[in-house]
Amino acid sequence: MATKWNLDPAHSEITFKVKHMMISNIKGNFTNFNAEIEAEDDTFANAKTTATIQVDSISTHNTDRDNHLKSAEFFNAEANPTITFESDALNNSVTGNLTVNGVTKPITLDVDFGGINVDPWGNTKAGFSFEGKINRKDFGLNWNAALEAGGVMVSEEVKIAGELQFVKQA
Repeated sequence: MATKWNLDPAHSEITFKVKHMMISNIKGNFTNFNAEIEAEDDTFANAKTTATIQVDSISTHNTDRDNHLKSAEFFNAEANPTITFESDALNNSVTGNLTVNGVTKPITLDVDFGGINVDPWGNTKAGFSFEGKINRKDFGLNWNAALEAGGVMVSEEVKIAGELQFVKQA
C-alpha cells in the first residue's frame, strides 16, 4: 500500500534563473505551489510525484517584469493559470511531463534525496533538492527582443531548481 507525502510549503521553494541581455542572470521564484508523492516505501524508488504551480505567484522582485511574465507574451496566466509536473519514478533523477503555457513535454531533473527525519512535533519528513534546465521556447514562451550590440534580451535556456520538504501522512 502506498504512503502519501504532502508538501510542507513553509520549508520548500521553487526557483529559476535566466540569462538577461546575455550578461547576467535574473532570478525568480514561485510563491504558491503544491506537490505530493505516493511511495511504496521510504526509498521512493517507484514513487508517483505530482506538482502544481500557480503562475500568478511568479516573483522576480520587479512588478513590471512579473506582469510581463504573466502576460500572453510569456506564460499567459489568464488562459493557463497553472504549471504542472507528473512523474512515475523518483531516483537520482526524475523524468516526467511538464506542462507550461498549455504545452506538455517530457523533462528530466537531477534529484538529491536529503533523507528522512522526525521534527520536534513528531512529523516524519523527507527532503529533496532538484535542478535542471528547460528551453522556454519548447513551451511556447517565445517573446524576445534583439539587442543593438547583438544577441537577445532573454536566453532560451531556463535553469530551474527546488528545495522540497514533504510530510508523511498517517
